[in-house]
Amino acid sequence: MSKLLRQSFVLLLLMTVITGVLYPLLATGVAQLVFPRQANGSLIVKDGKPVGSALIGQSFTDPKYFWGRPSATTPQANNGASSGGSNLGPTNPALTDAAKQRIAALHAADPGNTAPVPVDLVTASGSGLDPEISPAAAQYQLARVAKARGLSTAQVQALLNEYTRGRQLGVLGESRVNVLQLNLALDALQR
Repeated sequence: MSKLLRQSFVLLLLMTVITGVLYPLLATGVAQLVFPRQANGSLIVKDGKPVGSALIGQSFTDPKYFWGRPSATTPQANNGASSGGSNLGPTNPALTDAAKQRIAALHAADPGNTAPVPVDLVTASGSGLDPEISPAAAQYQLARVAKARGLSTAQVQALLNEYTRGRQLGVLGESRVNVLQLNLALDALQR
């Protein structure tokens, strides 16, 4: 019996070292060599300091910025540690009330905008951390951002076109705009 326990303990230690130490070190090393930017969180750097990640949304409320999708994380918005959807079904009154409040906030920021509000500006994504919006959601906000910054809509449209990404590999997903990258480009334009 003691021989069996000793063998089991040695096997446990060996597998712990292989799967808990060696494999993670190997996987991390390969990721650092092959995909260093992604392995380090796809950080966006401004003036030598990280200002965010291309993979996690940020909350913008100033009218001079494009606003992203609402975050479903609590108690802090865009908190990667509590990623997850709201789990509110389409017939849940809380979802309807939240969407109405978000629509009202968009109308308050841009009262002259009578266009239909794109759904991704009033509903959170499955993770609650989506860093991107649809081109339609960006287009909806274009006039507000241009006016708040004192820029022409053509200038903002040119930046929007530059930061709009198409489908991955031409067929996967939908066109999208990374909100943080677009807002940083707007700030750089006005320096």
